[in-house]
Amino acid sequence: MVRMNLRDGLAGEPLVQVHFPQALREKVGGQSRLQVGGRTVRDLIDALDARYPGFRFHVCYETGELRPFVNIFLNRENIRYLQVLETPLSDGAILHIFPSVAGGNHPLFNV
Repeated sequence: MVRMNLRDGLAGEPLVQVHFPQALREKVGGQSRLQVGGRTVRDLIDALDARYPGFRFHVCYETGELRPFVNIFLNRENIRYLQVLETPLSDGAILHIFPSVAGGNHPLFNV
């Protein structure tokens, strides 16, 4: 696992373990999981996009909203039932990003 805290300037920022599906690993340097800093899920996605340009496009619309075929779970809870991208993170939390399971491949995960 790679430890990545792109926001070292923010004291006390939580570090979260992020797990990626096979379809997104290519977008994060082939890693299956990373440790990333962020106060909210949105901050975490911003940090990933800063390190891996274009990452955000695969999980969010240009408007910043979570794409409907992407599911993000924070400690086994779907963030759509929490505060979506504004869901606060705590140190040591585990975040999984999954594409929705349905027939076929979605082109955004294959870009």
